[in-house]
Amino acid sequence: MQNTSLASIEKFSLFPTKKMENMRNDKSHVLIVIFPGQGHINPSLQLSKRLIDLGIKVTLSTSLSAFNKIKILPNIEGLSFAPFSDGYDGNFKGSFNEFHLYYSSIKSHGSEFIFNLIKSNAKNCTPFTHIIYTVIMEWTGLVAKELNTPSTLFWIQPATVFDIYYYRYTDYSDYFKNCDSNDKIIELPGLPPLSPIDFPSFVFDNVECNNWAAESIKTQIDLLNSEENPKILVNTFDDLELDALRILNNVTMIGIGPSIPSIFLDDNSFRADMIEISSNNYMNWLDLMTKGSVIYVAFGSYTETSSQLMEEIGQGLLKCGRPFLWVIREGQNGKNLTCKDELEKKGKLVNWCSQAEVLKHPSVGCFLTHCGWNSTLESIASGVPVVACPIWNDQLCNAKLVQDVWKNGVRVNIGNKGIAERDEFERCIEIVMGNSEEGGKLRNNVKKWSDLAKEAMKKNGSSVVNLKTYTNEFFI
Repeated sequence: MQNTSLASIEKFSLFPTKKMENMRNDKSHVLIVIFPGQGHINPSLQLSKRLIDLGIKVTLSTSLSAFNKIKILPNIEGLSFAPFSDGYDGNFKGSFNEFHLYYSSIKSHGSEFIFNLIKSNAKNCTPFTHIIYTVIMEWTGLVAKELNTPSTLFWIQPATVFDIYYYRYTDYSDYFKNCDSNDKIIELPGLPPLSPIDFPSFVFDNVECNNWAAESIKTQIDLLNSEENPKILVNTFDDLELDALRILNNVTMIGIGPSIPSIFLDDNSFRADMIEISSNNYMNWLDLMTKGSVIYVAFGSYTETSSQLMEEIGQGLLKCGRPFLWVIREGQNGKNLTCKDELEKKGKLVNWCSQAEVLKHPSVGCFLTHCGWNSTLESIASGVPVVACPIWNDQLCNAKLVQDVWKNGVRVNIGNKGIAERDEFERCIEIVMGNSEEGGKLRNNVKKWSDLAKEAMKKNGSSVVNLKTYTNEFFI
């Protein structure tokens, strides 16, 4: 591995963190290979816990860059870690338009590492019996195929998004041509009517900076179509996307979600199941607010928001006149806000918060979000309505589903400036938090989906049963 010191690697154990006992089968050992992004790591960790509960050993592998950002690794019996160098190890300084360089490096370094890891474990009589890998890691599937090791894709986005990509790169590719007008409606089997603004960014692979991702997804679909009766695990649940999960004839999609921390799914759990809890300043502030009065604003761990959009959000919050908790990450253009002093008088600005704690807090009545899939599922499970302000990738489709299919939130419209404007943020927040008939219906839908999400993850719920059925097929 290049550019990685031995000391850096040795701090991550390649062996279980505790002595293994009473496992289902000593030969059941899954390697989960994860794209080094928080949106991939979090659901993969939750899946790992559930597999371990079913008696299966798990080794998690992602780049050292990602591991180094995890302050405290979970100490779980049956879970081990195998980091690999991505060639940069936290020192990639390129812009998003240069991200293809980083991805190429992950692919080349990771392929070699995973190949050698699988071979080494087999030689040491501790073989991996199955490989699971996340989106944009199709090369892992190719390595597994080369070594004749069974593998499964873990799709960490909605089933609807996978369907869109599948149609795009198979029999419906012509439907995606000439999509220059946002008024054009595309109807695909099993999906709601979609316009170009509803499609994930990588669908239109003629955008040069997206070519690396589009090619990865196309290769992934070609790989699945080369297999007999391919199955993929999907971070969703049956009631939420039943049609989308069942519509494809050539691929079996298995809903096993929501793959989120249990605190979101347990009505009796609060301030629990957390690896790390920050200073309680913002929680103490939330405790002082009345029930359902606070707007929670957060745009994920990596999403880039322009100074102009930040300003419109800030001015929109001021126009609403409601209390808010706004997470502005370091380097997220917060210093450029012209209204920062006024915002600090009306609400609370923080650099980080425990999203689980905040969304579970009774004072939170609305989540203004980029609509990343983890955040969307967490809002659903927590019973918090959404104001969706998608930026790119699957967020665009997620926002469409939130507003028009599940109807648990509203999506901000893009204004003449090419971004959502302050009046639009005010309008959407008032729909979600106000006393109108529309707001009441929306909040009823929020309660319905929250209940169904929790049902799916109960002992005999659909997602629990689906995962058990999957593991019984592959690990007994």
